[in-house]
Amino acid sequence: MDTIASLFSFITTPVSWVIVQFHTVYGKIFGPDTGWAWGLSIVSLVILIRICLIPLFVKQIKSTRAMQTLQPEMKKIQERYKNDKQRQSEEMMKLYKETGTNPLSSCLPILAQSPFFFALYHVLNGIATGDTIGVINESLLASARKAHIFGAPLAAKFKDGSATVQALGATVTDVRVVTAIMIIMMSASQFYTQRQLMTKNVDTTVKTPFMQQQKMLMYVFPVMFAVFGINFPVGVLVYWLTTNVWTMGQQMYVIHNNPTPGSKAQAAYLERLTKHVTSHGKARKRSERTIIKAIVAKGRDRNEFERKFINSLNKAGLAAQADGSVIQSESQAAVQTEDGSTASAAAPKRQQPKRQSKSQRQSGAAAAGSKAADDAPSSAPTSLTKSDEPEDAKPAAPAKKQAGGGTRSKAQSGQRKGPQRPKSPSKK
Repeated sequence: MDTIASLFSFITTPVSWVIVQFHTVYGKIFGPDTGWAWGLSIVSLVILIRICLIPLFVKQIKSTRAMQTLQPEMKKIQERYKNDKQRQSEEMMKLYKETGTNPLSSCLPILAQSPFFFALYHVLNGIATGDTIGVINESLLASARKAHIFGAPLAAKFKDGSATVQALGATVTDVRVVTAIMIIMMSASQFYTQRQLMTKNVDTTVKTPFMQQQKMLMYVFPVMFAVFGINFPVGVLVYWLTTNVWTMGQQMYVIHNNPTPGSKAQAAYLERLTKHVTSHGKARKRSERTIIKAIVAKGRDRNEFERKFINSLNKAGLAAQADGSVIQSESQAAVQTEDGSTASAAAPKRQQPKRQSKSQRQSGAAAAGSKAADDAPSSAPTSLTKSDEPEDAKPAAPAKKQAGGGTRSKAQSGQRKGPQRPKSPSKK
């Protein structure tokens, strides 16, 4: 471990200088030999480092978003080569190379912190052994060895023997209880951070190596912290616990305000955005307009949460624009009436007729037939009414074909069946 730490000795002097500057400030408040002064100096060092790493974090977010845009292509590759895992991996790597994305970009902040971590370990280890390192001189070294955090010396470790701990002015029980609690908190915070990422901010519709990597880290990192934590000084545990808490809060902020498309976090965010936009009638924040612009640009490639968001806006009489703004929809625009009130210009919904039963349809048909019979003209001639025209002038009724194939004339009412001969004029 000393060999690895010595590789980062070039950064030991800057780290020790930053700690001393913070210690000078906090020493005036809490006292130079207190654990608060030295402990808060380490916490401030973490915050300063993480602020400097924000550009890397932004790059990590952009790379993660680029990975998400490739998920449809990844899904196609998985379906095409689902029976050939080797070919599937080769096509995935080819896709990464063509698009310039890196699935390991999520490890950038951790890798960037490694030099500071080993430099701080080297500084604290020198305090434990009584060696001056960097800008820490003899007086500062003596002050740091007197500092205790909840009864545990700043340079003490979980595995230190009673002689080493007593030389630092503490007991083995105090050191092991404090370090054990800090190791548990450190591992739990790391596990929660990874689990939050996997359960809330990952599109589960597509299985990618990125997801498998995150799932592996969710279980591997807490175990690593628990195993190696017993070899870390209390000051290093303070450093690592602080950076874990910072990472957890930073990730919660990103998930809440810029979630991954297709994740549960996006569903919750779009639900909040729908309520906010419909209540104000527009998108008020720049971040909201950026999200809406991205959703509109997707077109038919929107996921179910994004389609639900667009439909909710349409129902509320709003329409999302390509620039991310939200305006009043023309189909739902309000019009001014004569009495000064407003009414919706949208056409009323067409109501479907109720389905009738068979008996209702039959009774309706019978009533219609009766009404047609009543409306028929009463002056229509019947077979018993004498006509002024001669019967010969009347058109013959059409012949009706019988089952046997023959035809017969339709006998009129009051006449005999068969052919009729004309009547001769009567003689008086």
